[in-house]
Amino acid sequence: MKHKVGIFCMFLGTVLVFLALSLFLYNQWDAKRAQKASALVLKQLEKKLDKEVNSTSETSFITDTYKKMKTVKIGGYEYIGYLSIPSAGLNLPVMSKWSYAGLKIAPGRFSGSVYMDNMVIAGHNYARHFSPIKWLAIGSSVYFTDMEHVVWKYKVVTRETLQPVQVKDMTIKTKKDSWDLTLFTCNTGGQTRCAVRCIRIR
Repeated sequence: MKHKVGIFCMFLGTVLVFLALSLFLYNQWDAKRAQKASALVLKQLEKKLDKEVNSTSETSFITDTYKKMKTVKIGGYEYIGYLSIPSAGLNLPVMSKWSYAGLKIAPGRFSGSVYMDNMVIAGHNYARHFSPIKWLAIGSSVYFTDMEHVVWKYKVVTRETLQPVQVKDMTIKTKKDSWDLTLFTCNTGGQTRCAVRCIRIR
């Protein structure tokens, strides 16, 4: 009896190790697939921007805070621009609206707008998507280029750890808040969210 139990435990252990290895390999494959997908979209966005007249790179002229952000459709998804974080080596397209399916390709706008200084962008915890934002130093530069060639410049001012249910804390500014852009992703394990708050450099 003990012999049979021992064999069963060994078999079960082997199965669990195999499943863990399979999950690890799948996650690695999925991350590389997402990296290639976002890089392909970014090239197409840049081509579209290059074909248009470069109006300005300044944001001081923006007066209509309720202006709708221009979008471009690529591969069935609408994009509002791309995000650049030099210190993390990230250049990522940003979808107009986030979705679970969309996040497998690129980060997406969760809420808000650059014009209202309250845009929140969600990204998957992939190695070449939003995982690196968890280690951004305070003062790091963040740039968002919209589909009208306007470059919005930000710097990181703080990081927060929030629960998944804290949607209001993620998206609604209070008198004590001083952020204009938020980037967020899941922490390891998926139980909490890392929110990186940025202010716009005017």
